[in-house]
Amino acid sequence: MLTGHTGGCSLFSLAVIISGVHLQRNDSSVQLTSEGQIYRPILEPSEATPQIGTYILKNQVGEPCIKATMGVEYIVIEKKKTWYFNLEPSRVRTSGHCGQQSAVLCLTLPDNATSLQLTFTQMKNLFSVTTLTARVSPLPVCPLCANKTYSGLVSHEKLFTAANGQSFKCKSESLLVMSSELRIKLVPLQIQAFTLPKGQYGTVVECWADYNKRVIPVFIGATVLGLILMAVLTHLFIRDRRRQGYDRL
Repeated sequence: MLTGHTGGCSLFSLAVIISGVHLQRNDSSVQLTSEGQIYRPILEPSEATPQIGTYILKNQVGEPCIKATMGVEYIVIEKKKTWYFNLEPSRVRTSGHCGQQSAVLCLTLPDNATSLQLTFTQMKNLFSVTTLTARVSPLPVCPLCANKTYSGLVSHEKLFTAANGQSFKCKSESLLVMSSELRIKLVPLQIQAFTLPKGQYGTVVECWADYNKRVIPVFIGATVLGLILMAVLTHLFIRDRRRQGYDRL
C-alpha cells in the first residue's frame, strides 16, 4: 500500500540523449544507468499480466481521498509493432491533490520515466474520472531507433463512475486509447474518490463488461433450458394426441 504525497504530477520528458553511460538490465524490466541513476523502462515484445498495486492519496488532515487498486500496462505501437511495459507498484511514487469537487492521483516511476494521472470530478453525488493522462519514456525498441516519449490523454469523459461513498470495480480489462501510439490497460480495477470512510472501499458498482460476463451465460443457459423444456412438452403433447387417436379407432 502506497501513501500519497501532496504535489503536482510532473509531465516533462527525459533527456533524449544520455552519453557515457553503461546500461544493465535487471529483473524489474527498468533500465538503470551507472551514472546519474536514470531509470528507463524496457518495452517488451510480448504481453504479461501486470502486478496489482493499491495506491492511496491523503488530504491535508491525513484522511484518504482517493484509493485505487489496479494493474497498469502501457501498450506502445512503434513501427507497426506492439510493445508492452507493466507498471511495478514497488517503484511507484504516488502524488496529487485532494479538493472538494476535484482530485488528482498521479503515479510516477523514478526520474519521471512514466506517469499516469487521473483527474476525478464530483458532481451531483457522483464521481468519475474526467481526464486521464499518460506518458512513458522507454529505451529505444531497436539499436538504431531514436529516443522517444509516448504520451496521450483522454478528456471530457466520465470514466469509472460511481455514487459518492461507493467504489467502481471492473475485473475485465479497461483499454484506453491515449493516442495513435499509446494505449493504457487497467486490469483489474477498483477505484473510489472523495468519500472513503476509514480508507475502505464502499459498496461495489460493477462495470458493464463484468455484468455481461456474469449475466449473459445465465441468460443463455435459461434460454437453452427453456427450449429443451418446450421441446419435451411438445413431444409429450404430440405423443398423447396420437395415443388418443389410436383409441378412437
